[in-house]
Amino acid sequence: MQDSLTLQLLGEFIGTLILILLGDGVVAAVSLKKSKAYGAGWVAIALGWGLAVTLGVYCSGFLSPAHLNPAVTLGMAIAGLFPWAYVIPYIIAQILGGIVGAVLVWINYYPHWQETDDPDAILGVFATGPAIRNYPMNFISEFIGTFVLVFALLAFTRGKFTDGLNPMVVGVLITSIGFSLGGTTGYAINPARDLGPRIAHQILPIANKGKSDWSYSWVPVFGPMAGGALGALIYLLIP
Repeated sequence: MQDSLTLQLLGEFIGTLILILLGDGVVAAVSLKKSKAYGAGWVAIALGWGLAVTLGVYCSGFLSPAHLNPAVTLGMAIAGLFPWAYVIPYIIAQILGGIVGAVLVWINYYPHWQETDDPDAILGVFATGPAIRNYPMNFISEFIGTFVLVFALLAFTRGKFTDGLNPMVVGVLITSIGFSLGGTTGYAINPARDLGPRIAHQILPIANKGKSDWSYSWVPVFGPMAGGALGALIYLLIP
């Protein structure tokens, strides 16, 4: 059992690392000066994040359930589809994967940080931030997005997909949330996606970086956790 848990935690770590490497990577490509994708915009970011989730799931699904998201792990536990004893270890592995993935993004784009003189754009590569800073509404936005995510993932468990297709459907779901709901906060909808890279931003010697905006950091953690929990509870009400 312990060996099984270790492999699952490795899967969550690897999957979240890939998720952040490719997801934060597309934000870096669009946001950092002298990148060939500079200025490509929101469409590139939303599509890139959808693909990042799909590939993160494919890369880790043979080791773990590939939650890659503490809100998903919590929701699955509430729905009775995941053991409560594994929740905290999974979340730790996911956050650590997020940190390492963000470090790799920093390394990959190393010359471009010096060329980018906008601290907000640099932070935006690593962590989400609101278009309009209104904490209650920002919380609600993250809550709604993650409610949709977790409820849909649980609904998918009742459907029948061709073997290997599920990660692609999840990627489409993430892309849809990004296009439709993400303009308010940058749609973290995943505490590990925001907290892990925000920690990396804090500790790395990134050229031209500013503050890590810890005053906002609770929103993309607690909003998704609450939204995911409610998504699971509503799912349980359906016969």
